[in-house]
Amino acid sequence: MRLMFLTGSLAYGGAERHAITLANRLSERGHECHAAWVKRDSAQLARLRLDGAGSAFCLNAARYLDLPAAGRLASALARQRPGAVVAANPYALMYAEVACARARLRIPLVVIYHSTRWPGLKEQAKLLGYRLCMWAAARAVFVCEYQRRYCLRRGLRARRNAVIHNGVDLQYLRDATTPAERAALRAGLGYGAFDYVMGIAAGLRPEKNHAQLLEAAAQLRAQGLAAQVLFIGDGPMRPALESRARALGLERHLQITGFRDDIRPLVTACDVMCTCSFTEALSLAAIEAMAMSRPVVHSQVGGVAELIEPGRDGLLFPAGDTAALVERLLRLADPDERAAMGRAARATVERRFSERCMIDRYEELLREVCA
Repeated sequence: MRLMFLTGSLAYGGAERHAITLANRLSERGHECHAAWVKRDSAQLARLRLDGAGSAFCLNAARYLDLPAAGRLASALARQRPGAVVAANPYALMYAEVACARARLRIPLVVIYHSTRWPGLKEQAKLLGYRLCMWAAARAVFVCEYQRRYCLRRGLRARRNAVIHNGVDLQYLRDATTPAERAALRAGLGYGAFDYVMGIAAGLRPEKNHAQLLEAAAQLRAQGLAAQVLFIGDGPMRPALESRARALGLERHLQITGFRDDIRPLVTACDVMCTCSFTEALSLAAIEAMAMSRPVVHSQVGGVAELIEPGRDGLLFPAGDTAALVERLLRLADPDERAAMGRAARATVERRFSERCMIDRYEELLREVCA
């Protein structure tokens, strides 16, 4: 197959990382894959590894709908004649449809939808246009069953719709460190043997609700636990989070790492990984943490019930309920409890969320579309 993958940007984010993984893995399987992105942010460009005739280029859009940028995509599509265009989210799909119209090409379009957020009035107005784009697409792929039902009720659907769960590389995401190696990693970050390190791997954005973990950490420290917070990522909320940490007396107990291409050493240093988000579809960061044998404490949003069985391979809490979050974190302060839950988390990912299984399903779907 000859395929074009299109994203809004290559900024740090789960949708972008997912598209890069699909392009890389399908390229490794002998398909000719090209990648394009709309806006200039190319932070994850180094992750792209396209074999053979594959190409990667930015449309350099300067505004929300930049017609010259769509024209550049139309020229590329006319040259390459892909069997399908795979768009990450409806914004990229909109550019694909405008480009196909300008080039007068009938190329099947596939959109992978990663969100369940129902945004404010301005964004809802955009969704009216996105509905039209999705209705014209050959396939819409949702990352969990909850999200599929959520979107279909709101008219966000294509002619045919499918669910393919996110998957991760089980060989790459594996905690093979010895106790001595892990102790050295923690010491390098300033953590001692008795520190209780709680991490979040996500961009510092409002919907990720990092502040709730700071509130929980303050309560845990008040109860005598040596709680430490590690935020793996960066973003616009950083100044506000640092200010909140100071107000809670946590300035010496919070580390913000910035974005990292390889988060494995940081996850290994953590005892527990958390997702406090107000909205998620199916968190790729949570799956990655589970693959690293870390129990995840996750807010009850999106399709998390398709990922975590509470009490066996992770714990859930009502979104925004800090008292419930503290209770779950107290339970996992027991090293034996979190070790057992971490082993079960790894087994869950091996059984149901492997990258190989995900790529197999996308390859099958794209063969049908290209045919």
